[in-house]
Amino acid sequence: MIRIVIDTDVLVAAFESPSGASRQLLLDVLDGRFLLLLSTALVVEYESVLTRPRRLARSGIGFAEVVEVLDELAGLCVPVAFDYRWRPSGADADDELVVETAINGQADVIATFNLRHMHQAAANFGIRAQRPGPLIRRMRS
Repeated sequence: MIRIVIDTDVLVAAFESPSGASRQLLLDVLDGRFLLLLSTALVVEYESVLTRPRRLARSGIGFAEVVEVLDELAGLCVPVAFDYRWRPSGADADDELVVETAINGQADVIATFNLRHMHQAAANFGIRAQRPGPLIRRMRS
């Protein structure tokens, strides 16, 4: 099964766009089609970003619902501890946490919209960086 790390931008899109590929990717993770890799620090980042008042207003979802989804993800994920720090990885400073989670969790792919910064940093460690739409299409074909 594919081991995946979801970049925060994809998770934000999953909450804000009910019909987009990011939402479908999140549903696929919840349905067990991917092995989600999560570090504690990445879950904290997800919560910090997703529960900002502006984000909650955009998504039309309350704080408790966001925490409920994150709790469910944490309950079914493969937990990742940071055995090594891999900074700088070559990614944008805001993406280092995602790359470190992927490296330490031996991810196959990082789902992200930020290919410009993430692609080479991930590739340096044999990890693909891919947008949610193409990733889902590849998995279903």
